[in-house]
Amino acid sequence: MIIGTRASPLALAQAEETRARLAATVGLAPEALPLLPLTTTGDKIQDRALSEAGGKGLFTKELDAALFAGSADLTVHSAKDLPTELPEGLVVAGYLPREDVRDVFISRRADSLMSLPAGAVVGSASLRRQAQILRARPDLKVTLLRGNVATRLARLDEGRVDATLLALAGLKRLGKVDVATAILDTDAFLPAVGQGAIALVARADDTAVLAAAASIADHDTGIALAAERAFLKVLDGSCRTPIAGHATVNHGRLRFRGLLLAPDGSRSVAVAREGAAGDAAALGEDAGRAVINEAGPDLLRG
Repeated sequence: MIIGTRASPLALAQAEETRARLAATVGLAPEALPLLPLTTTGDKIQDRALSEAGGKGLFTKELDAALFAGSADLTVHSAKDLPTELPEGLVVAGYLPREDVRDVFISRRADSLMSLPAGAVVGSASLRRQAQILRARPDLKVTLLRGNVATRLARLDEGRVDATLLALAGLKRLGKVDVATAILDTDAFLPAVGQGAIALVARADDTAVLAAAASIADHDTGIALAAERAFLKVLDGSCRTPIAGHATVNHGRLRFRGLLLAPDGSRSVAVAREGAAGDAAALGEDAGRAVINEAGPDLLRG
C-alpha cells in the first residue's frame, strides 16, 4: 500500500502517524508501506491568499490524481484542507483520532492577543483567523502570512509580523508546542471545520484499502466531522469565506457550534445544535440553513 502525502514537514508527520498505525494493525514494518510525498499547487503558491487562486482543492488535486493513476493507494490530509465534495470515485475512508482543536497565539511582543499594542501586525493565511482576530481587536492590522510552520515562525523572528496564530494540533505533531505563547479558548476562537483531524482518502472501489483504513479510523471523530462538513457544505464553504465549526461527541450525544463572519470581523452569525450522534449530518445541515436564514446575502458573499 503506497501512502500519498503532501511534502511539508507537518504533512509528512501526519503520514508517518498514519503509516505507524496501519503497520501496527496489519502486522507489518512501517517500511513496507512506502510514502509518496508530492508538492501540491497550494504548496507552490506563497505570494497570495488561496482564496484568490482557487480554494481548498489546491492542496488535494495532485494527491487525488495519484489515487486515480494508481501511484498511491491511500492519501493523508489535514481534514480542514479537504473540499466539501471529493471527485467522483474517491471517498473519505476515515479519520484518525482527533488532536487538540485549539488555535495558539505566538508573539515575541506580547503574551496575549489582547495585550498587543494598537496597530500591531498579525500574520495569518486563514480568513477565519483574520476575521476572529479583527472581531476581538479591530485596532490591529492583519496581513497574509503563507508557508509551513517553520517559515511562519521565521517571519515572526525577522519582525515582519508581530504575532501569528497556528493550530495547536500541528505544533504537537511537529514537537513544537513550546513555541506557543498562549493557547486560545474555543469560546473566543472557534476552530476551522476539521481542525486537528487527519483524513484518509481512497478509491471508492478499493475494498482492501478501505478495510485497512477503517481498522485505524476513530468513530467519534468521524461523527464530529460528519456534522462539521455538512455545515460547511450547506454554506458552500471554501477558503473564500470565514467559517468556523466544531462538534464534540460524548456518550452518544453530539454538540455543534458554528460561526460565519464578515472578513473584517464586524459582523457574525453564531449557531449551536445538540442531538443524537446518529443525526450528525442532519444537525450540521440544519445549523447551516439557520445561518443562511439569519446572515443575509451580503454576509454570505463575504
